[in-house]
Amino acid sequence: MKFPRVLSCLGLFFLYPYVGSGVEPVSGGEWPQFRGPRGDGVAESKNLPVEFGEGNGVRWKTALEGKAWSSPVVWGSQVWLTNATADGHKLSVVRLNRETGAVELQKVLFEVENPQFCHEFNSYASPTPILEDGRLYASFGSPGTACLDTKTGTVLWERRDLECNHFRGAGSSPVIHGNLLLMNFDGSDFQYVVALDKQTGKTVWKTARSCDYRDLNAEGKPTGEGDFRKAFGTPQVAVVQGVEMVLSAGAKAHYAYELATGRELWRYEHGNHSTSARPLVHGELGLFTSGYGKSQLHAVKLTSRGLLDDSALTYRVQKGIPIKPSLLLVDGLIYLVEDGGFAACLDAADGKVIWRQRVEGAYSASPVYAGGRIYLCGEKGVVTVLKAGREFEKLAENRFEDGFLASPAVAGDALFLRSRSHVYRVDGGK
Repeated sequence: MKFPRVLSCLGLFFLYPYVGSGVEPVSGGEWPQFRGPRGDGVAESKNLPVEFGEGNGVRWKTALEGKAWSSPVVWGSQVWLTNATADGHKLSVVRLNRETGAVELQKVLFEVENPQFCHEFNSYASPTPILEDGRLYASFGSPGTACLDTKTGTVLWERRDLECNHFRGAGSSPVIHGNLLLMNFDGSDFQYVVALDKQTGKTVWKTARSCDYRDLNAEGKPTGEGDFRKAFGTPQVAVVQGVEMVLSAGAKAHYAYELATGRELWRYEHGNHSTSARPLVHGELGLFTSGYGKSQLHAVKLTSRGLLDDSALTYRVQKGIPIKPSLLLVDGLIYLVEDGGFAACLDAADGKVIWRQRVEGAYSASPVYAGGRIYLCGEKGVVTVLKAGREFEKLAENRFEDGFLASPAVAGDALFLRSRSHVYRVDGGK
């Protein structure tokens, strides 16, 4: 099989003309943002393959030079990704053909003369872009956010004035609700949530984090500069008793903000930092993880208001909670995979562990659910498939040549996987 190859990010980027009248939706749904249509990792597909791997069930495989951990997003006939040179000087977008994997467009959006420090485990293009009909919104944190026409690749607006020292690199992905583009900025100097008008890029509201960010940990002891102000998480929008709110996990605290105004509705302080997970909603509960330090699961009552104490928690799970991967919530059960390689199933009503089992490898990517199965993409290239339910059952271990830091996408009956070096479409196998 001959695979298309993306040209080097270090050279000039060429704009490939798009042939056709627009982006037409493809039967089977889209995957427009980090963690899918609802931002929870749940796909509608019923027919994803179970057994596949390198050379087995792969429709196409496209090489991407550079270094980027953002997830693929899919709309109509297009697959989009952000990309970056390893040194962070060039930040770009790439558009692939959904059916063939061919490169249709590559475009440098931002050239950065003096990139901020980025931890070697992170990348300069870790935030996942978000798609809607005719538009792509791509953010790289403070270096820049841009809106593009998905047909032509034309930049419709951009912002380069949102300040933040990301300290170890950006990670929060943008979110759309109504006419608002929502983003978290949690760095060593500034910590805030901002809502932009998605049509113009202008600021609608900007709310600073209200937590005390003096460098003290949960025990009141001094910490290293920056880490206890840092977070990587992506916000989530919830509607609770008619109130539209933005759920956002920052450093040392979880927050809810009024969607229309950015007014803080409540704050729950837990003292940990650098959370990466996107919150989930279970009825009137918000499910948050707390990141580095003492990673925990907090089930927060979303009807609460003000500065909360532990009485606002329905439960707390203090062991076995992932730091980087987000949670799955399906039919009243929470599924998770720890960074070190333990998968677990919890009852969403009370947080009690139903099963917990070792799976091969280490994990940064968030799991996805489709058709009664859970897909876990590991850092060493193993994709483990589990049967969803109250009993642990491993269905397959599928192996690829390179590892996965990016979370997978599902569109139609295909998996779109981004490894450290390639993008795959997998819809064969068994």
